[in-house]
Amino acid sequence: MDWESFAEQMAGMARDLLAQDSVDGTLERITECAVEIVEGCDAAGILVLHGKRVETLAPTDGLVVRSDQLQERTGEGPCFDAAFRSEPAYRIKDFSEPQERWPEFRDRAGTLGIGSMMGFLLYTREQEFGSLNLYSRSTGVFTKGSEMAGWLLASHAAVAFSSARTADQLQQALSTRHTIGEAMGILMERLKISEDDAFNVLRRVSQERNIKLRDIARQVCESGGIDD
Repeated sequence: MDWESFAEQMAGMARDLLAQDSVDGTLERITECAVEIVEGCDAAGILVLHGKRVETLAPTDGLVVRSDQLQERTGEGPCFDAAFRSEPAYRIKDFSEPQERWPEFRDRAGTLGIGSMMGFLLYTREQEFGSLNLYSRSTGVFTKGSEMAGWLLASHAAVAFSSARTADQLQQALSTRHTIGEAMGILMERLKISEDDAFNVLRRVSQERNIKLRDIARQVCESGGIDD
């Protein structure tokens, strides 16, 4: 590894990640940087586990999606271990060599075109787990230096991801508050009721219909009232 060049690339990546204006943009830049920065990396993606259900985020290649789908079907694989078991990192140098773990995934990985893999835990939150996974179509490509480079990238990515999620959640909260306020104003005008009563109407309908308060508020804003 040319660590001086790597440091410059990491600095550029940090600036790029901070410049993204959405969670999706941040994730896409993370996986793009993995392919650009980590030597031997042909494809990258982020696997998120919701229980046993797999979600693939920001894949740079169809190989990533196929690998995640295979791991979901078999219920095993290195990405599962990195995410679900909260293993901080893994590196598989050669999938053509015998592997004690993940027998079903291992037997089919070659047909997907996977030669080597690395993965790094990105975050854990309640029942959701996420890992950054790097793929090479060649065997023996990922070295100890590659693993260190991937680990450094993942560490920066995890911070950027967390910040992006926080900013996105704040924006969603502000948007929800605005929508509820607008819906309350509509109900106050139409039903000639107080602000507290308007909020109580929204909350009651939300509970009766088992629909989130923000969605009821959005319906009021769109239709001008409570739909029967």
